[in-house]
Amino acid sequence: MIPPTGAEARALDAARQQVRAEAQLVASLEPLIDERLLAIARRILGRTGKVIPAGVGTSGEIARRMAHLFSVAGTPSVFLHPTEGLHGGLGAVTSGDTVLAISKGGQSNELNEFVRRVRVRGADVIVITAVPDSPLAGLSDEIVEVPAPDSADPGGVIAMGSTLAVGAWGDALAVILRELRGYEMKEVLFTHPGGAVGQRAAREGAGPADSPASEGPGGA
Repeated sequence: MIPPTGAEARALDAARQQVRAEAQLVASLEPLIDERLLAIARRILGRTGKVIPAGVGTSGEIARRMAHLFSVAGTPSVFLHPTEGLHGGLGAVTSGDTVLAISKGGQSNELNEFVRRVRVRGADVIVITAVPDSPLAGLSDEIVEVPAPDSADPGGVIAMGSTLAVGAWGDALAVILRELRGYEMKEVLFTHPGGAVGQRAAREGAGPADSPASEGPGGA
């Protein structure tokens, strides 16, 4: 193996430092997994509609991931890009829905306008941000402050660690919702017939007769 040059060694050190900072940030979220998160889960479960994570840029990418994992874990969820929402996609939002608006700084004009309009349509709005006094936070029904120290984002600008932290928070919420719904692993396997997961489902016999689809999203 060819030894790294001076510049390459510095790049490797910067990469290691980035991973350490991200790991420390995610680990620091454990105190947020408490009664406040449980209250948000109860709030979602008390609604009749779906969960709609939304965001732009890297926040939008983590929102898309969150929507997928919620659905996998038994909570009906779809991602809606705020820009698409402002071009007619808002018609998908109903009064029973919960919108999770994700923005580190809370100053994205398109997301803020999107949130103003989903509120008019009767959706519940939970804002996930690092700035609890931001314009977006002021439009929310509930604010979740997820820390985003500059050390976790290169230059304090490239949203790496901060989006991982929001993703981890969303994972925790998905776990709580799955537990409270009683959404069993056989249901997860039934709705995931593709790929290696689907092969596992076939081996374990998770077929149509094993899925209580007629009983609703929670299988209860």
